[in-house]
Amino acid sequence: QQAAQQQHCYGGGKGQIGYVMSTGNVNASNADAKLDFSHANGPWKDTLHLEGLYSKSASVVSGERWAGLFQSNYQVTQPMFVFGALRYTDDPFSGFAYQASVTVGGGYNFIATATDKLTGQIGVGYRSLRTETLVKNAAGNVIYRVPGITSDDAVGTAEIDYEHGFNASTKLTDKVLVESGSDNTQLENDLAVQVQMSRRLALSAGYAIHENSSPPVGVKKVDTITTLNLVFQL
Repeated sequence: QQAAQQQHCYGGGKGQIGYVMSTGNVNASNADAKLDFSHANGPWKDTLHLEGLYSKSASVVSGERWAGLFQSNYQVTQPMFVFGALRYTDDPFSGFAYQASVTVGGGYNFIATATDKLTGQIGVGYRSLRTETLVKNAAGNVIYRVPGITSDDAVGTAEIDYEHGFNASTKLTDKVLVESGSDNTQLENDLAVQVQMSRRLALSAGYAIHENSSPPVGVKKVDTITTLNLVFQL
């Protein structure tokens, strides 16, 4: 019985962290971190994703973002699954104090080979968000924020998760997520190339796009983030 349980129950995790500091004409520091955990038991699979970003330039905070996603999947057939998900984003430089949603839906594993994996899912749910107006000084730094209204709406979600292995040590990953409602459409695209250095350590170069369709006046719709991180298996 114990052997059977071990065959059907597994879990794992990985983390990545990056830090850049420059001094001289420009004093700036940037740090980012991500953690991913998964646990599967029979047809059930739970995943947790946490990420954070912090930037400071000339002793002034210029960027900050915290996000979390928990999703539970139930495998209906070998390629098909249903899911429930909780998502939260706190990005005080996007014009939204927070965006939080709960969704349910279904997904399909379109490709699952030794070199390529492609999964897609769609869902519907409920979202709560709060806008805020950013007040900046002449240098463009945020000096204070004016809280806006909190609104709730129905949302539709779509996600595509792709992975390609070039060889035993190098792979490309690309994850696209869209969450759309009447108050705002949020799009995220996270592209990365990872090179394995040892069984537990790897280097990852990433490029991410975060877009909000309806931010408050004076806030740009699109943010881009370029990272170089150390990845470690937990």
